[in-house]
Amino acid sequence: MTYKAVFHVDQNEEPVMNLALNNVFNLLNAIPDQEHDLVVLLNGPAARLVAGDAVAVYLAFIKDLVAKGVRFQVCRNALKRFEIPENQVIEEYEIIPAGVVALIDLQNYGFAYIKP
Repeated sequence: MTYKAVFHVDQNEEPVMNLALNNVFNLLNAIPDQEHDLVVLLNGPAARLVAGDAVAVYLAFIKDLVAKGVRFQVCRNALKRFEIPENQVIEEYEIIPAGVVALIDLQNYGFAYIKP
């Protein structure tokens, strides 16, 4: 069995992002040596958490999770809406066209939806 989940963050709030990252970390600890496909998807105001000083707080944690196979995605529409240049987004984030479409697609592919 492969554990598949998308962790949806849509708020520009440090406690919410911390909760999402800790949820992923705890899941990985609960399923050692199990196959997994985990995505942390940011859209809406949470897009502000992927660049500059806001992301610095989480960078080491994100890099550790990426090394464990976790994927991070951010919505291009949200980046545009909040005027965040794509070249300022850290390399660990994949920029996707529309977060809401990705959420629907992932759920259609059997991903559990987790809203920290």
